[in-house]
Amino acid sequence: MSRLNPKSTPSEFLGTPGTALLTVLVPSFLYILYFTCSEASGGCTPSVFDLPIRLVAAVQDPSWWISLWDTEATLAYLAWFAFTVVAWAVLPGDWVPGTELRNGEKKLYKINALPTFLGTMGLVAAVLLKKGPSALTYAYDHWVGLVTASVLFSFLQSLILYIASFRGDKLLALGGNSDSHIYNFWIGRELNPSIGSFDIKSFCELRPGLILWVLIDISMACEQAIRRGGWPTDSMILVVFFQTWYVFDALYNEAAIFTTMDITTDGFGFMLSVGDLAWVPFSYTLQARYLAFHPVELGWARTALIVAVALTGQYIFRVSNNEKNEFRNGKNPKNLSYMPTERGTKLLTSGWWGVSRHPNYMGDLLMGLAWCLPTGFDSPIPYFYFFYFAVLLAHRQYRDDEMCAHKYGKDWEKYKKLVPWKIIPNVY
Repeated sequence: MSRLNPKSTPSEFLGTPGTALLTVLVPSFLYILYFTCSEASGGCTPSVFDLPIRLVAAVQDPSWWISLWDTEATLAYLAWFAFTVVAWAVLPGDWVPGTELRNGEKKLYKINALPTFLGTMGLVAAVLLKKGPSALTYAYDHWVGLVTASVLFSFLQSLILYIASFRGDKLLALGGNSDSHIYNFWIGRELNPSIGSFDIKSFCELRPGLILWVLIDISMACEQAIRRGGWPTDSMILVVFFQTWYVFDALYNEAAIFTTMDITTDGFGFMLSVGDLAWVPFSYTLQARYLAFHPVELGWARTALIVAVALTGQYIFRVSNNEKNEFRNGKNPKNLSYMPTERGTKLLTSGWWGVSRHPNYMGDLLMGLAWCLPTGFDSPIPYFYFFYFAVLLAHRQYRDDEMCAHKYGKDWEKYKKLVPWKIIPNVY
């Protein structure tokens, strides 16, 4: 396997120092978001200058550290993760092949994330009808404990998989076989850690964190509805609907994930583990959590405008991804133009992929903006997701460009002249 697993160098995220910092900073930021923007901490601070004051006051208080642990919430999180594993095992689903790996093999993935989601939503609806919204406010009441449980689980999972990657002949990620344990732990050493037919990376990408994201949103809506003595606000309904639809769409198109960089290129290290299991469900729900204690009424005009932004983003995101996936699978129903390469592969140069090199990212950004707009403008913190996501997508675009430049050589330079814009035409 040494030929397939060449030694690499710590080249991303500023190498070993950068990944060491991120290993601490990413989970810490989940707490920072809560303790600077929550009802318990006195609302959302309007100025970044207040952040250090709040943080220093918190960490100097021993009771603050004790409050991070919640045994009941930890058991609840473990039960939720176990439920999703059992659902993967028992619910029917097709087995589909992924892209060809460097060893010439193709992994088979079980497609049943959508039935897991629909079954979960059925259980939620049954509880809501029988016991009312008060039965579903658990995530709001045990927020910090659930964050701690997800972070610890992510860390332990990553540590176990990293140790296991040194046993036997494993196919490693090309960027995760350096001499730095810290860097490898963050970026991911083994490409596809599995237990039998159970692929851990693709499972964590789509099930525990994504579905929990929706469950937390529903919990926030129930909390707000109880406080109002009736229905949640139009702003809360928009946020929950937009994000639920996003998750539904991702799970409905489950097979599309098998061509993404996360699956085909990245190892499964702490970066993806904490991102999938902790960062997604507990940072992407910031808008719903904010609205739970800071309700906003939009009215029809603002609601219509926000819906238009969301639908535009959804359309660009889905249509562009469909164009890409159909083309990769040997189909071209729109008769899109393309550029042949010396490798024998083809690069799309028309349709949405002629507008920019990552039109799906442009759609993603518009949807992200639509998720934040319902929170109004009383605080900038609920817009954290949009700005974070813009940086994340720009970084992904940079990584993809580097990978494609190495893969296609001079052909990539020709392609960039045909499609000069990276994400947003005439902007970036």
